[in-house]
This record gives sequence, C-alpha cells and structure tokens, in this order.
Amino acid sequence: MATKANPGMVRERVYLTFPRELIKEPVLSQLSRQFDVIFNIRGSTVTKEMGLVALEIDGKSSEVVKAIGWLKGKGVTVEPIEKNVIE
Repeated sequence: MATKANPGMVRERVYLTFPRELIKEPVLSQLSRQFDVIFNIRGSTVTKEMGLVALEIDGKSSEVVKAIGWLKGKGVTVEPIEKNVIE
C-alpha cells in the first residue's frame, strides 16, 4: 500500500498472539472500528489455549501505530514478520 499513488500510507506485517482470554473476543472487529486501518488476515491458527494470526495492517502511519499500540494494550503480543514469506 505504501506506493507513489498513496503517499503517507504504510503496510505493517505482524504476527499477533492472542492469549486464552481473548480468543473468543472480536478484537480485530473492534480494531477496524476504532482506527482508520484496513487489515488482511494472511494466516491463522487457533486452539483452546491461544490464537496466532499473521496480519497485514494498512493505513496512515499514525493510525497503524495507534492500532498496534491498542492491540498491545489489550494483551495481544505483536511481533513484526521479519521475512516476508506470505506475499
């Protein structure tokens, strides 16, 4: 999304690890309502114990930073995807 046609826009690729108590909560739905971002789930694994999601978050840099901070505040572990293996 960070292209010449969309200056100021970024795409962050992250792994989200959801603890047990958040697995059934609509966290990503809340994220998209509270922040001006678009997300794309690229992969996921969910068990009774935890959830792991590979996520792309697109939007203005400031909104993406706020959205990631909000996720961390909810108790979600956010880690950057170092190597782009899902493109």
